Amino acid sequence: MNLMQSLGYGSGRYAAIILCLISVGLPAVVPPRTAQAQSGATRKTPPPSPENDKPNRTLPDEKPAAPPRDAAQDGQDPNRPMGTPRRRPPTKAPTTDDEGNIIVLSTDVVNLEVVVYDKKTGRIFTDLKPANFTILEDGVKQDITNFQVGDSAITLVMILEYSRVIGPLVFEVLEPAAQFIERFVRANDYISIVPFDIRPKVLTDFTNDPAVLRSSIALLYRNFPAFTESNLFDTLKFVIKGGKLDGEDYTGLEEVQGRTAILLIALGIDTFSRINYDQARKIVENAGVPVYCIGIGNLFYKLNDPRLSPETNLTFLQAFNTLRTFADSSGGRYFPVTFVGELPTTLRSIDALLRNQYSIGYEPTNPRREGKRRKIEVLVDIDGDGKPDNKRLELQYRRSYVEPGGNNGKRKK
Repeated sequence: MNLMQSLGYGSGRYAAIILCLISVGLPAVVPPRTAQAQSGATRKTPPPSPENDKPNRTLPDEKPAAPPRDAAQDGQDPNRPMGTPRRRPPTKAPTTDDEGNIIVLSTDVVNLEVVVYDKKTGRIFTDLKPANFTILEDGVKQDITNFQVGDSAITLVMILEYSRVIGPLVFEVLEPAAQFIERFVRANDYISIVPFDIRPKVLTDFTNDPAVLRSSIALLYRNFPAFTESNLFDTLKFVIKGGKLDGEDYTGLEEVQGRTAILLIALGIDTFSRINYDQARKIVENAGVPVYCIGIGNLFYKLNDPRLSPETNLTFLQAFNTLRTFADSSGGRYFPVTFVGELPTTLRSIDALLRNQYSIGYEPTNPRREGKRRKIEVLVDIDGDGKPDNKRLELQYRRSYVEPGGNNGKRKK
């Protein structure tokens, strides 16, 4: 008996849930009904049954309309037509010769997003300089080539799994999402919303318009998930590496300049992605994009534990480890949640961590290209006495990456 059968949903395969959210602790409100759904039932739809568990619907295709706004609100690009979301974050410009031909650079840049806080007090250090950091790769000191302070603009993707496995739990997190999206986004930020079931759907391309983002969440709020399948690994690959979807190009986060992050709430169970766990882990580890995971498996357990088989329990334990591994290997953090009331506090913590990351880059001195894993160590000297203070600090960053193999092209890792 699989997961869906043990929950009374009929035949289906295991599903995963990814949702990236932040909350500022405001009173819960229902997102405004700003866009008309094309198909499917409203939130009042009863739980799915074997008879109606058919793939006759997928994610809503309708994109929310952008409300009028002043050009001054559009951040760095005041000449854009009013109401038009910024569709691409700043990407690395290619180097060209005098004739306009693209030059392939011979160096790699390894990017780290680092958060530094005190072990005892939890205080986050926000005023550090490049001189406070020492970067070691496989024990060898590296020169810092770029440095960006924590409270600068950020490009962020909120990924929301929209499958029938979790049912009402979707709506429990959508309300905090609507509150977050209006408070978190700033003039120079880029935010994208990517829900998924069998495939990802770019519900909102990169924009800094709070109303557009909120109305996108409202569109999901008034529908009910159609499929029991959800491809977690494929969605992570799409968000990080980019690609074509519905005939349009989507910029992957590994190609974006500046600070980037993925916010994620998940069970951590994948159904039938084209890539496997090892491939997904390597993509996450090498991207240089921290993944902040909120695991809602315990919350799901609280509602369904009597109905879960021993095999399903084992699957959930594996899912918890999957989320923790994605968070740790990317330099993010994993937060398990058992009660819905924990979400606001957890999301405020993620908000603080995201806004206080140091973006640090270096060019490795090791020219080896054999596809081997390299270890990264960050030392921090808080008081400037020339000695690392790591014993009293907690550092959050990715600890390794896999070097390119052969003569692969050079990319941001």
